[in-house]
Amino acid sequence: MHNPGSTTTPERFPAQDRLADGAQFIAGRLTKGTSGRTHTVVDPATGEEVYTYELAGADDVDAAVAAAREAFPGWAAATPGERSDALHRFAAVLAERAEEFARAESLQCGKPLKLTREFDVPGTVDNTAFFAGAARHLQGQAAGEYSGDHTSYVRREPIGVVGSIAPWNYPLQMAAWKILPAVAAGNTIVLKPAELTPLTSLLFALAATDAGLPDGVINIVTGTGREAGERLVGHPDVAMTSFTGSTAVGKRVAEIATATVKRLHLELGGKAPFVVFDDADLEAAANGAVAGALINTGQDCTAATRAYVQRPLYEAFVERTAALMETVRLGDPFAPGTDLGPLVSHAQRDRVAGFVDRARGYARVVTGGEAPRGELGGGAYYRPTLITGAAQDSEIVQSEIFGPVLVVLPFDSDDEGIRLANDTPYGLAASAWTGDVYRAGRATREIKAGCVWVNDHIPVISEMPHGGYKASGFGKDMSAYSFEEYTQVKHVMFDNTAVARKDWHRTVFGDR
Repeated sequence: MHNPGSTTTPERFPAQDRLADGAQFIAGRLTKGTSGRTHTVVDPATGEEVYTYELAGADDVDAAVAAAREAFPGWAAATPGERSDALHRFAAVLAERAEEFARAESLQCGKPLKLTREFDVPGTVDNTAFFAGAARHLQGQAAGEYSGDHTSYVRREPIGVVGSIAPWNYPLQMAAWKILPAVAAGNTIVLKPAELTPLTSLLFALAATDAGLPDGVINIVTGTGREAGERLVGHPDVAMTSFTGSTAVGKRVAEIATATVKRLHLELGGKAPFVVFDDADLEAAANGAVAGALINTGQDCTAATRAYVQRPLYEAFVERTAALMETVRLGDPFAPGTDLGPLVSHAQRDRVAGFVDRARGYARVVTGGEAPRGELGGGAYYRPTLITGAAQDSEIVQSEIFGPVLVVLPFDSDDEGIRLANDTPYGLAASAWTGDVYRAGRATREIKAGCVWVNDHIPVISEMPHGGYKASGFGKDMSAYSFEEYTQVKHVMFDNTAVARKDWHRTVFGDR
């Protein structure tokens, strides 16, 4: 329900009336949670209470899973063309409501409205259109006679009910990345968004229903990880779990899922290296570092967090990057001139500040390193921060900060730069900056990450996969590769000879 005490205007949250009936979306309708506890969504730019709702309890999770299980046979039996048509209609509804989605995402996350208008929402519409087309291409392997008189072929089939957990940094896009490949492949789904940011996930499910997707295909339960999340992951009727979040929580998800031998897809933390070789375009690299480090106020698992710069360019890179950071404009996410909004919450702001404050004991804060005062003081803001002088094994280099903080370190040889880039537990994304095609080829080969950009950092596209190496998890979001996560493969074999059908037992047992 919309908090009656909130002063949030319809201009900032035009879709608030759509969510008046509750924050659980089960079997095609919004309901209130049954946990007996409430949670309030807070605008991190102002501290204003925006939306208070009843949290999901175990009964809500059970009801959502039951609705998904009931809807599964009919949705799985739909033809690829029928699922494709439904998703095309869904994309059209999302496009019609683009401004509502953009404003709700900015409000709950603190993202600048220009970012949600130009990146989050168009990316989600594009992803929906992609999977609308991809739904028609769930192909198995071509048939063939691989064993004498037998013909074999492969069927690719949906798994069943998928239980997914999405994070708070990109609530709309993560809902799409979880839901779309699952339902395009014929599965049904229960998604648990982060309790901090449920608004656009709920609006996404409502749009799907308005586009004609059957009730129960998409369900949303909004509750805590301990109560709703663990219940969803451990539910015996959930055939697969997909989780995006921290590596620490991912380990707990894996532990619970293993007990029921579920299919598991994990997209976990990152600590992306940004490797600048001495032949790189300095201006391009500095601008790329600022954009890559500060996207979504640094709350991005692929954000540039560790810049390794070859010694001849190091001092100039530090100077230019710091100067660019100081021009970044913090402000109201809804103001046209704002470049950087707040972090998602004051707790997250304080967590980031703790990393930086501890680093002062062993490194140099070149710029930033503090929360702004004055009119922004009430929000969860933190200035863009550049740090130098840290050791490779220090906390600020090795740990995921999830804030607007970039650490810059020098390297000498190409071997050293690549070694340092790989020297964390993570392997989600990286970038290499060079004008030499051979250096670029080596970097993309040898850096252990699921995505390596060359002379760019951060863009993703629907047609290409997203997922990590090492402690960044396994499995892919987006692209046709994601169907590997949400389908199971069945080998079908036909015996082509009547004799074999009559006398198969002789081959196994001999004459009797």
